[in-house]
Amino acid sequence: MGAIIEVKYFNSFLLKKTSDNEALVNDAPSWNGSMGIPADIGGFPVFPSATPTSNWVIEEARVRGGYNNTIVDLGVRAYLVEEEASAVNRVNSIIYSGIFNSRTGVNDTNVFSVAESITKSADPANGSIQKLYAEDTNLIVFQESKVSRALIDKDAIYTAEGGGSITNVNTTIGTIQPYSGNFGISRDPGSFATYGYRKYFTDKDRNAVLRLSMDGLTEISNYGMYDYFRDEFRNIDSGANPGVLIGGWDIHNKQYVLSAQAAFDSSTSDYNTLSFDEGVRGWTSFFSYKPDSVLSLKSNFYSLNNGVLWKHYDPSVNRGNFYGKNNNTSVQFVFNPRVSMSKVFKTVNYEGSNGWQVSSFISDETGYDVVNGFMTDTSTLVYSYDGGLYTENNISYRAGFDRKENKYVANLVNSTSARTGEVLWGNSMSGIKGFLATVTVSTDYIIDAEGAITSGTNPEGAKELFAVSSDYSESSY
Repeated sequence: MGAIIEVKYFNSFLLKKTSDNEALVNDAPSWNGSMGIPADIGGFPVFPSATPTSNWVIEEARVRGGYNNTIVDLGVRAYLVEEEASAVNRVNSIIYSGIFNSRTGVNDTNVFSVAESITKSADPANGSIQKLYAEDTNLIVFQESKVSRALIDKDAIYTAEGGGSITNVNTTIGTIQPYSGNFGISRDPGSFATYGYRKYFTDKDRNAVLRLSMDGLTEISNYGMYDYFRDEFRNIDSGANPGVLIGGWDIHNKQYVLSAQAAFDSSTSDYNTLSFDEGVRGWTSFFSYKPDSVLSLKSNFYSLNNGVLWKHYDPSVNRGNFYGKNNNTSVQFVFNPRVSMSKVFKTVNYEGSNGWQVSSFISDETGYDVVNGFMTDTSTLVYSYDGGLYTENNISYRAGFDRKENKYVANLVNSTSARTGEVLWGNSMSGIKGFLATVTVSTDYIIDAEGAITSGTNPEGAKELFAVSSDYSESSY
């Protein structure tokens, strides 16, 4: 008659599969000298005892697994299943362990005593805790919709009149006090960066980039970029694969760098990396690189891309070279003198180094009709000083910028298509018509598909640009 034996748990043994006969590899295989375990268990090959052996871990109750061998005592239970599970996921709470002291050898980091008050909860209405940052004797708590601070090793005691004072008490984390302003860090702790007493982060749910300083929370995205971040955050949060926000501090230029990426994938080109400068209180630059992470160390700025660490601002590398590929540098301006006057922009000029070209000169929308749609005036490419050089009848001419008294000047050649009723258009007329013009000035490098510079003015050197202007005349008023 058969019987059912309930086995609760066994010990685990590390067995070595060997052969007793070194001459015959497949002769008399055994496990630790025991013949009680099948030779082919686990599919491991058999080796002579003099060579490295294959190992196998097995749960067993008897020594060497032999029949009727000595049984060992029961080992540690491998797992425990609670009949009534009572676990709760408290995303708005903090739990802390015992202390760690390397000097005295005390390590209680795995001690969570239920006899002591070791948890602290923030307001659950503000969402989950996304990041903790310790600063001096305060712990800054970043929730999805709120930023708070908690006192460390002290607490605030309030009187009946509402006054408060700080006192030392026997507590690890004291009262959680929220900062003014309904802002949090959403679900983007990777956007956090700190320098000195300033902390920078984003609140994607509220279309805001924030700075936490001694004067509280400041919405730095309002410095001329509110509508940009509104559109950018909406873009990276759309689709089945939501994007990420990666922030860091550039110690070299003293700037907060933020990369908004539509997807955390190096092959995706839908991203924007830009920087905020406290010196001018504005967003100063867009960059061509897409980092996985950014950090500063000992006056140097680094970024990670596909598991490779890159050092920025290295003088041995061409300017505008990121992750082994060269990129053109460009600056965009808006010309809008005498805003109520329709103008004809006749020339463009700049003060600076050789090597700049005007890659785009476009007016505002000058009207709309059914045939042509919205109409603008555009200019052809204005070549750089050396890029537009050509020779005819042994005489040198320049199709773009020419240099006069150390200032680079060029005429604007219209490239607009013909419109209904126009007698002269395109290069038959001079200048660009409009109330205002958007101008993009860029370096004159020609870059191939691999990111190498095939031609251009002094690729290794710096390109300085001090001022850009245009001579214009009145069209109508």
